[in-house]
Amino acid sequence: MDLKQLESFVRVAELGSFTRAALTLGVAQPALSRQVRLLEVELRQTLLARNGRGAVPTEAGALLLEHARGILHQVERAREELGRMRGSLSGRVALGLPPSVARALAVPLTQAFRAQLPEARLAITEGLSTSMQEALLSGRLDIAVLYNAQPRPDFDIAPLASEELLLVQPAPTRVPEKPLRPATLKELAQLPLIIPSRPNAIRMHIDALLDAAGLSPRIELEIDGVPAILDLVEDGVGCAVLSRNAVSSAARPDAFSVRPIETPRAPTLRIELYTAVSSLRPATRTQQAAIEMVRALARKRLEPLDIARRSSAPTQPAAPSAEGS
Repeated sequence: MDLKQLESFVRVAELGSFTRAALTLGVAQPALSRQVRLLEVELRQTLLARNGRGAVPTEAGALLLEHARGILHQVERAREELGRMRGSLSGRVALGLPPSVARALAVPLTQAFRAQLPEARLAITEGLSTSMQEALLSGRLDIAVLYNAQPRPDFDIAPLASEELLLVQPAPTRVPEKPLRPATLKELAQLPLIIPSRPNAIRMHIDALLDAAGLSPRIELEIDGVPAILDLVEDGVGCAVLSRNAVSSAARPDAFSVRPIETPRAPTLRIELYTAVSSLRPATRTQQAAIEMVRALARKRLEPLDIARRSSAPTQPAAPSAEGS
């Protein structure tokens, strides 16, 4: 069996579509179909059942899928082991980060990766948690950092850090004599909010907190892009709830004032971050090294996640989360 044929089959089987698999692998769809067909001819088995909605593994295809994942993983491990004989780990690591986390970690992580793993390659993608979860399952991402990740059988998640969420308003025309006081949830519910639409993780987090307090948000606009949200806040259309990194990376951070948000169970409003990998593909040593780098940098640049806080936080909806910060 040809490794290229196996990889082609695995991607189609996991994504359920020749079109999506071709885009993921960066090949033409006819070439991908030919690779899968050659594999079927060699094995004398129909591996994928084609239908109007895509392609699903047959019984034989499901059996091969289980073996093929292991074969491709072992090949990658073999490449790693050979790289170690040259004195360093090798291979490619695809990492997904929420935009606000990428602003804090991408540059120092790239520097650390190049210094510690010079023969390996790091690819960083910014994305929403929903799309990053799909990318983990399809193999387009090896590691992802997710907001409010929920346990599920196909992911291995681990606590990473937390981010403080702040009330973002236009900067006052005059510098206040005293520091701005923290906002309460009751005050937050009365303000016109410019906020991402569900299932954005920050939106769902705020909705859950307000609902637990018997309050409802006053939604002025639903916008799914942080730059657009900040532009509208600067124009005085409304307020926002974003992370400090999202505000500090704005074109004009001094155009905004930020205030902590008090919650009944914690001094400030925070949202949790987790690392996630696919449980279907055990992490290679290079990927494990990358995860440790992410953890080390998160300890320096983000607040470590207090596990005790999680047990006292409002229950989050089990729907896949996404984020716009």
